[in-house]
Amino acid sequence: MAERVASQLFNLSGKVAVVTGGSRGLGREMVLAFAAQGADVVIASRKVANCESVADEVRALGRRALAVGYHAANWSDADALADAAYGEFGRVDVLVNNAGMSPLYPSLADVTEELFDKVIGVNLKGPFRLSANIGTRMVGAGGGSIINVSSVASHRPSPTEAPYAAAKAGINSLTRSLAAAFGPTVRVNCIVPGPFLTDISKAWDMATFSEHAKTAYALGRGGEPHEIIGAALYFASDAGSYTTGALLDIDGLPR
Repeated sequence: MAERVASQLFNLSGKVAVVTGGSRGLGREMVLAFAAQGADVVIASRKVANCESVADEVRALGRRALAVGYHAANWSDADALADAAYGEFGRVDVLVNNAGMSPLYPSLADVTEELFDKVIGVNLKGPFRLSANIGTRMVGAGGGSIINVSSVASHRPSPTEAPYAAAKAGINSLTRSLAAAFGPTVRVNCIVPGPFLTDISKAWDMATFSEHAKTAYALGRGGEPHEIIGAALYFASDAGSYTTGALLDIDGLPR
């Protein structure tokens, strides 16, 4: 068993992974980690040119890659992405619902119906439809792993991210529902990130954030993008074979 733990549990050779929002940030980190462990990868996001760039990185690791344009708020895009993945590879073993958005707004009263629907669409509707489509096919094929990406806002919402936090709380609930629906052959789990220093953080006042993090978080800092990899590989691989319906906070422990 020890030898298997060392060399096989995280091995994804022969597997195919689909990662939405895979062209940047945490999504890109997961794409490259899966490829490094032997998986072929479908990279999906709104800007297909950015997906192609990451696909080239995957190919440089010796794995196959497919770039697909995908808008998570569009029901038909979810079905088209699933069809593209199965058309190219004939299977999907890992699905990561990572695409998300949290637009700023001046006040709750200024949240428009269009903005609200877009936030719910990208963060909740898309993951539901893509999981329903691919998860059902995974069950028919005998197994697979779905990984949702939520947010600590789902636990500790603020007034500045109300629709986003509500959508991510829905993702937490959806994780448990799908785990029950697709078990015992398909596992469904959820990564719940805190503040990660991805390209999104370039818009932050980093001096203020860094000072705040020293006392606001047990680890005293924001997360580095690569620090998402361990959780993603655990849920995707045989290492997590007895884990389903789990919500894993990766947030440096807010005080």
